[in-house]
Amino acid sequence: MDDLARARDVLARGGPVVALTGAGISTDSGIPDFRGPNGLWTRDPEAERLSDISYYLSDPEIRRKSWLNRLDAPAWTAEPNPGHRALVDLERNGLLTDLLTQNIDGLHQLAGSSPEIVVELHGTMRESICMSCADRRDMQTVLDRVRAGEADPSCSKCGGILKSATVSFGQSLDPENLWKAEQAVRTAGVLLTVGTSLGVYPVAALVPLAAQCGVEIVIVNAEPTPYDDLAAAVIRDSISEVLPKLVP
Repeated sequence: MDDLARARDVLARGGPVVALTGAGISTDSGIPDFRGPNGLWTRDPEAERLSDISYYLSDPEIRRKSWLNRLDAPAWTAEPNPGHRALVDLERNGLLTDLLTQNIDGLHQLAGSSPEIVVELHGTMRESICMSCADRRDMQTVLDRVRAGEADPSCSKCGGILKSATVSFGQSLDPENLWKAEQAVRTAGVLLTVGTSLGVYPVAALVPLAAQCGVEIVIVNAEPTPYDDLAAAVIRDSISEVLPKLVP
């Protein structure tokens, strides 16, 4: 049995499926990943500084560059691809119970995944958050202010620093979201990881946790991951092409 057939068999008979997705599922929607061969940080290492909370809070110039980047982010015009829609089908077939994502683009929800099952472990770019009072707003309302000439818009409630409601380097993940993810994995029959290098912690630790709990693991990713040896099946192929083939 080849890996594709083995993965399909595991998903069909393995019980509740929990998916863990990373940037690779969105590349076919025109959103570059970060560390891949054509990733944002591979092509422009300086761009990684824009995602560091200490630089962001201390340097107004970093914030101005970040707001300009947010204006032109490819996610605003991106559409879900067949990979996203395959996970919707897996949910509608009664197999997918939880969708844990490292992505901040919101494409899972746009594809039709139920918001109740999506856990955005690294936050969302579709909202802003004040670093002082935690006020959250729709990101487009803040971007309208940038378009109107505010290079570094401040919180309209308290005057604090605004950023996207994403987890930057130097920030901790929401403990409630991490707890939800761990509980989902512990009770899963199958953990399906899609488009993630499994190199960023604590999210990557969900894979060995699954193995310890006897959960079968299927890995779909273009490059090798540190946990390929724990998987029942490993597929290295175009995610938007292969994922629809895995849906029973």
